Amino acid sequence: MPRSSSTAVLLVDGYNIIGAWSCLKKTRDTAGLEAARWELVETLIGYSAFVGYNTQIIFDAQYQNSCSNKETITELLSVHYTDFGQTADTYIEKVCASVRSSLAQALSARMIVATSDRAQQLVVQGYGAEWMSAQQLCYEVQATVCRARQKYQPRKKSNGRFLANSIDAKARQRLAELRMGL
Repeated sequence: MPRSSSTAVLLVDGYNIIGAWSCLKKTRDTAGLEAARWELVETLIGYSAFVGYNTQIIFDAQYQNSCSNKETITELLSVHYTDFGQTADTYIEKVCASVRSSLAQALSARMIVATSDRAQQLVVQGYGAEWMSAQQLCYEVQATVCRARQKYQPRKKSNGRFLANSIDAKARQRLAELRMGL
C-alpha cells in the first residue's frame, strides 16, 4: 500500500556515513567504494521502511565529470548523485532551504540530516532541520533491526508456567532420574 506522505525526510551524507561506520569502511577498503555504497543503501532500505522515513542518500560527484542522477530504490528510499563540482553538503543545504517554507506550513513534517560534519550540522539547523551524527544513525539502524526482529519473530507458545513444560521429553526424563538419585 503506497504511502502518500512520510513523517520525516531523512537526508544522508553518503560518503560521510561510509567514512564513519567501521563496517562500511571495512567494506570500502576490501571490496571498493561501490560495494560500500550499496551496503549503505541496503542497510537503509529496511530502516526507512520500518520507521517510515522518506530517505535520500546523497553521494558527491564533485571530482567526477558526470551529471546529477537520481535512482529510486524503493518507495521510501532514493539515491542522489550530485553534479560535477557539487558536494553532498551543498545539495543537502539546497534541499533544506527549499523545504523550509513547506515545513513551516506542515508542522508535522520533519527534516533530518545524518552527517558527522559539524559545520554541516550547524548550517542545516539554521534551516530548521534536525541532525543526527553518523554514530547516532548507526545506533538507530541497529535498534530498529532489533525491534523489527522482535515484532516479526514468531512467538513460541508456552505450554504452561513451569519450566518442565517447555523442555523436551528426554530432558524431562533425565531430570526425573536425577531427582530420584539414579
